[in-house]
Amino acid sequence: MAIFDGIRRKLALTKIKQDAEHVLRNKQVFNLDDAKTVGIAFHFTTNEDFDLLKKYVLYLRELKKKVKVVGYYEGKVEPSVQYSKVDYDFVNEKSFTWWGKSTDHIVHNFIEESYDIYIDLNFSDSIALKYIAYNSAASFKIGLYKEDDESPFDMLISVGREAGWKSFLREVDTYLQKINKPSQE
Repeated sequence: MAIFDGIRRKLALTKIKQDAEHVLRNKQVFNLDDAKTVGIAFHFTTNEDFDLLKKYVLYLRELKKKVKVVGYYEGKVEPSVQYSKVDYDFVNEKSFTWWGKSTDHIVHNFIEESYDIYIDLNFSDSIALKYIAYNSAASFKIGLYKEDDESPFDMLISVGREAGWKSFLREVDTYLQKINKPSQE
């Protein structure tokens, strides 16, 4: 079964990358001051990580950013966490075909939105989140650096997977505070 899963995964990644060739993006580097919209995609694993994400989204909102979040979960039962249905959407494997393409309007709406910044919290290498990352129309895509991994991201942040979301988001925030700032002379 593991061999079949490996072949299926490889075929899915090939198809996802082919689909992404048709994505129209206005590639542009945004810093936190200039960005108005932020899209975040994540793989739901624990309530603690989700609570951290909600705090980060609240922080972005305090900076007057429009934020939309889509979460992917495994299984049939949506995670039992409290969240605003306006700001957060959840999808699972039923939202994707066996080769990784989305069949869900939630995913289509998310990837078609031209967010200024897209932040990918796919620490588990989920094919579903790879589909979202590759096909997002966001201008500036940020993701986790993974050795020997082809990437759809414009900026890669290197923290160990074991470091978790908190370290990753701290690094994202640090770079977004500094990047593309006019020089002070």
